[in-house]
Amino acid sequence: MAPDPKNGSCQERLDVSEGSYPTISAIMFSAGVLGNVVAIILLEIRRRKQAASLFQVLVTSLVITDLLGTFSVSPLVLTAYLRNQSLLGMSENRFVCGHFAYAMTFFSMVTLAILLSMAAERWLSLGHPYFYEKRVSKRCGYITIALIYLLCALFCATPFFGFGKYIQYCPGTWCFIDMHPTVTKHKVFNIIYATCLLVMIVCTVLCNVSVIYHLSLMYRRRKAHHSSIKRQKGHKRHRSIAKEVEHLVLLGFMTIAFVICSLPLVIQLYFPGREDEKYGITPLTLLFVSVNPIIDPWVFIILSPPVPRLLWDKMCKTIKSKPTQEKVRSIHPVLYQKSPPGDSEGGSSLKVYTGIPGTAGS
Repeated sequence: MAPDPKNGSCQERLDVSEGSYPTISAIMFSAGVLGNVVAIILLEIRRRKQAASLFQVLVTSLVITDLLGTFSVSPLVLTAYLRNQSLLGMSENRFVCGHFAYAMTFFSMVTLAILLSMAAERWLSLGHPYFYEKRVSKRCGYITIALIYLLCALFCATPFFGFGKYIQYCPGTWCFIDMHPTVTKHKVFNIIYATCLLVMIVCTVLCNVSVIYHLSLMYRRRKAHHSSIKRQKGHKRHRSIAKEVEHLVLLGFMTIAFVICSLPLVIQLYFPGREDEKYGITPLTLLFVSVNPIIDPWVFIILSPPVPRLLWDKMCKTIKSKPTQEKVRSIHPVLYQKSPPGDSEGGSSLKVYTGIPGTAGS
């Protein structure tokens, strides 16, 4: 947003600017908390029914991360509105503003890093199954999550030591990276941050494309060898592919949501805009950055099994039923002949007719 013409830049104001409304913030906070809590309950129910897989561990960490991010920033926004004090006005040493900006930067990086881990896990599972079975375990997932949190925490703390800068934005209810820094090292921080987000987005998309490719290969192999394998094994393979599709659908929609929410920020970090908007950031960018932790849990709730499994089973049954009916009609056309003329017996008009004079099936 552009600086307030009456009170100067929002970067230093101590109250909340007029014309801002807390209703949207309250709705977003409620939706975020409700969605993440419901998602955690569903994950816990699933964990009690069967042992959690590595993918479920990563999904759980993503949901918990979104919940932590929501609780880290949204209550501060509501408090600022209730007290009519900006984040700078809440503390003399800029602690609240620094915490808010740190949380925004940290959780956006962690969320995308976990999404990349989920995509990489699926890619290894399908593309390199031998390596995955021998080397990848839930322990690797816990270690990966810990490393993600540690590295992102260290990087996002560098503005407190002079590398990068956090400032307050209008209407005084949120703080974030300085989008138009004048110091070179602050510009370097912005470029590194934007580049990290962009690289993770590209890698996540590439992993998902690879998963789609390997899933198509699995389906073709199952279809080609279906006649030579036992019915029970075929059913297990069918379920295996259906489960992979469930993971892919969930991961794909979460990736799409994060790409849409984060790309405006990445673009604005690379191309900050005009100098007369020095302390501004577009409202669309702010909205997208804030809404992603709300979208993720609802995507999981909506796409959680049995929804994807039901769609996959229905699609497979539709594909199989059409060729089967056509094949039966071509091989046994006499079975679908109408009843011979003069047959006064009631019932369906389609009867099994043997073709032998004087005989007919029931």
